[in-house]
Amino acid sequence: MARLLIVGGFLAALFWVYSIVDCAVQPATRHRGVPKPAWIAIVVLIPVIGGVLWFTLGRRRADGHVSRLIAPDDDPEFLRGISRREQDARIAELEAELARLDDEGDVPGADRRS
Repeated sequence: MARLLIVGGFLAALFWVYSIVDCAVQPATRHRGVPKPAWIAIVVLIPVIGGVLWFTLGRRRADGHVSRLIAPDDDPEFLRGISRREQDARIAELEAELARLDDEGDVPGADRRS
């Protein structure tokens, strides 16, 4: 039982310190409800509960939604900006490179190991 209390206390202390640091390094625009110094005081003075309150109520996402990277071939705006001539030139360039790589692979004995 004593070990469980020691481990629990250690984890609570780690969470408390992490909450304080996270609250302190966030820009003031990402704090909800009360000003940044008030959130820091809440987290410091009410160790575990203050951290839970900070992560559930006080912290705001940077942009308000989950951002996702879009590959260029999936981005309609990027595709509209490419002309048909540029697309054809790129395809021809890739086909030439592929043909060159195929020719290099046809060397007799190239895939035998010594």
